[in-house]
Amino acid sequence: MAETGAGPRPRRRRWVWVAGGVVGLIGVVAALLWFVWLPEYRPGLKRGERYGIDVSHHQGDIAWGRVAGDDIDFAYLKATEGGDLTDALFRANWDGAAAAGLDRGAYHFFTLCTPGEAQARHFLEVVPDDADALPPAVDLEIAGNCSDRPDNETVQSELRQFLDLIEAETRQQVTVYVGDDFERRYPVRETLDQPIWHRRILLRPDIEGWLIWQVTGSAHVEGISGDVDLDVMRAPS
Repeated sequence: MAETGAGPRPRRRRWVWVAGGVVGLIGVVAALLWFVWLPEYRPGLKRGERYGIDVSHHQGDIAWGRVAGDDIDFAYLKATEGGDLTDALFRANWDGAAAAGLDRGAYHFFTLCTPGEAQARHFLEVVPDDADALPPAVDLEIAGNCSDRPDNETVQSELRQFLDLIEAETRQQVTVYVGDDFERRYPVRETLDQPIWHRRILLRPDIEGWLIWQVTGSAHVEGISGDVDLDVMRAPS
């Protein structure tokens, strides 16, 4: 019986090795697609759409002329966070993007630890008054936020105060980036009548009212060292 059962075993082992090799090859191909193809990917544009990026000090010094030469038409620059933090490279990015001929806008990271009015006033103090700038934007995310978790009613109220003050001063609607983590905890998309900046990796937005689509956070753009967020903006409806 032992000899009878010994014959097929090497064949089964060979099939296991072959199957393992195929799985490994698929993994290598998938990794190559993700790390080589994805950073270079740009979706086809529809009428009225254009490519852009959003950056902060995390991208380091940026060669804005090279960015503009890589088919990038606009840039959103982190200006502020909370009630007292100013991005260290905001002014350099603000001036550099303009010098390169890009449309530029400023965004604020909204914290759950500071009243909305204080955050709005900080943003308005830091961002230059420029009638040609893109509408201001606010970034709503749980990741990277403070440890406070107010109730939904409080967050909605503080956010409304922030938006109302910014819009009264700039006379422009604020574009709202709502991270999925924020939306799950504080559902605001349906309560806000604001243009939406929607993150959906590779796939076009599946929601109404979007103005900007964040295509990926792993894009390669000339003039920037490392990954950067790639965005598509469409003409307001």
